[in-house]
Amino acid sequence: MTVQQSVLQLIGDTPIVKARHLDAGPCELYLKLECMNPGGSIKDRIGLKMIEAAEARGDLKPGATLVEGTAGNTGIGLALVAQQKGYKLLLVVPDKMSREKIFNLRAMGAEVILTRSDVAKGHPEYYQDMAERIARETPGGYFINQFGNPDNPAAHEQGTGPEIWAQMDGDMDAIVFGCGSSGTMTGLSRFFAKAAPHVELVLADPVGSILTQYINEGVLSTKSGSWLVEGIGEDFLPPISDFSRVKKAYAITDKESFLAGRELLMKEGVLGGSSSGTLLAAALKYCREQTTPKKVVVFVCDTGNKYLSKMYNDYWMLDNGFLERPVHGDLRDLILRPYAQRDTVVVSPTDTLQVAYQRMKMYDVSQLPVMDGDAIVGIVDESDVLMHVFGRDEKFKEPVATAMVRKLDKLDVTSPMAALLPVFDRGHVAIVMDDQKFLGLITRIDLLNYLRRRAQ
Repeated sequence: MTVQQSVLQLIGDTPIVKARHLDAGPCELYLKLECMNPGGSIKDRIGLKMIEAAEARGDLKPGATLVEGTAGNTGIGLALVAQQKGYKLLLVVPDKMSREKIFNLRAMGAEVILTRSDVAKGHPEYYQDMAERIARETPGGYFINQFGNPDNPAAHEQGTGPEIWAQMDGDMDAIVFGCGSSGTMTGLSRFFAKAAPHVELVLADPVGSILTQYINEGVLSTKSGSWLVEGIGEDFLPPISDFSRVKKAYAITDKESFLAGRELLMKEGVLGGSSSGTLLAAALKYCREQTTPKKVVVFVCDTGNKYLSKMYNDYWMLDNGFLERPVHGDLRDLILRPYAQRDTVVVSPTDTLQVAYQRMKMYDVSQLPVMDGDAIVGIVDESDVLMHVFGRDEKFKEPVATAMVRKLDKLDVTSPMAALLPVFDRGHVAIVMDDQKFLGLITRIDLLNYLRRRAQ
């Protein structure tokens, strides 16, 4: 190992590790760890390539503002390069992007504009169209245009493809990838067409994207759905795309993707992102369908550090119906954080209001049960704390007992769901009891999440 002169020199040359504990049927599965790039994803490669190629052509002037529409990882790759080279960066991102990515981008100095994720190409608020418009209207603006930029697939044809082929010693039978801008797919397709035409190209695609039907049936739909996995799947064919060598595609649900990503961490110790879960789920399906042994490579596209608030958050997974929970047939089915499992965030009457405030902030809750041992003796919410300390900051040091509400809206666990509505109408939360035993809280959003899961 030698000392590198810039973080940009760490892009590429990512390791491949053989999966040892996943059920790959008769096949051997190899994980290409693009999560090991300095920006945490495969998109570092195209961020560097697209900017340096533009510099070489003389398209970028000192002080230029780079503009791009991205679901996140391309933005981080661009931010990494722009930061090192002294360019301004403005990114338009769909509002389904994980907050970790947004925090990452802003911490690197990028300006982030959120836009709608529920509109298609051609709509003025579609993230790519908005980025192109902003670039035109910005003095010194340069639109990166990953979806139409030939330097995007070139990064993979000249870099990623040869790298994988060399690491596998020219001994592999298939590679599984996703498609967002289509640069990875197009670049790999061009490389393997020349170097190893026998290598099968397999697409992993979110349910809702139009690409699986296009690959498997030759039908180009004009209607797409929505999905929670970030960075892959499309509602149109990107201008740089070349699907001619892709013969098989798998449509993977959000639930399959998130659970596969969590399985990857549990069994192989690799923390991958949501799209990595999609790719892994497709790769495992492909491997298990084979009747003869094959060596299959799959990308771990990005690091799961960017999804800790989503796919690695049990509460988020439960809210969205991606993790199974026991069904009791009573109000316990609506409690997100059961007290018996020590999931409920609580305070004691003798804790200070400062402690109560800190726990609300840390766990992103607006009210806390006040527990004396295992008995609930009160509840304190943001309003209670605010009214108690407003104009008298020193009262943060007073005990919770001085501000908590003692008159509680308790419901027996066997109460009908409709009994929640009068409690919510009073602006309170429901305290669910089994005789004298406290089970947990139910809030408005808990009821909404329950009704939404039931409607799925």
